Amino acid sequence: MLESSITAIYHNLLEAWNNKSAQDMAQLFSTDGEMIGFDGSQINGSEEIFSHLHPIFEHHQTASFVSKVRSVRSLGTETAMLRAIAGMVPPGQSEINPKVNTHHTLIVVKENNDWKIQLFQNTPAQFHGRPELVEQMTEELREVLNN
Repeated sequence: MLESSITAIYHNLLEAWNNKSAQDMAQLFSTDGEMIGFDGSQINGSEEIFSHLHPIFEHHQTASFVSKVRSVRSLGTETAMLRAIAGMVPPGQSEINPKVNTHHTLIVVKENNDWKIQLFQNTPAQFHGRPELVEQMTEELREVLNN
């Protein structure tokens, strides 16, 4: 039950990104939730998350996420962590761009009996000097994309 609930929140987050909905993304976060972007940006609070994402979606064609959940585990009765790998498919293309593969970490907390995102961290997975690991991750994500 816990795993499916937390996985659903993560999928909702990526779906909101893929649909370019800053509002839907921001609503998934706790009031004081945090997002750490691929470039290291730190955005604090659901209102700031919306304010940060809205112009990005409005003025840029963003790539779509493809992901694979690696693990979900409880960190207590009202806290859980999800780890996943993700790749991005640029607009108008059908293949994953390995240069922007990433590790996702999601910490969720119970807030008024609902699970909310407390932290979403998007860390580049470049595996400097180990191109075989980039290819391995990309191939794993291609399998998800093609199913």
